[in-house]
Amino acid sequence: MKKIKKTVSVKMATPLKNPQPIASGWTFLTNQTHVLLCLYRDPTSTTREVASLVGITERMVQKIVAELVESGYMEVGKIGRRNTYLIHVHKTLRHPLESHRRIGDLLEHLKKGDS
Repeated sequence: MKKIKKTVSVKMATPLKNPQPIASGWTFLTNQTHVLLCLYRDPTSTTREVASLVGITERMVQKIVAELVESGYMEVGKIGRRNTYLIHVHKTLRHPLESHRRIGDLLEHLKKGDS
């Protein structure tokens, strides 16, 4: 019996301009927060662009966007053929420890690091 070798092609996300190594494999912010921040910075970003910045697949970005829309944190609109995203910055964070803060407060604070 012959052994069949399988080759798997994996597409890696494009790295950020000045990526910081993740020391232990985890970060303080979730992928949901990363996606929200990308779309807050540029509401006309494509899922491909967001996936590349966050380091996840386009499919995962689509899933996260769908969850955020379903939970009322954002709306998806169209300008021509392109999606545009409206984040409801007045919504509060979901965890009881942070529920006194608005999502817009967090995003605005994180956005301030832009240069």
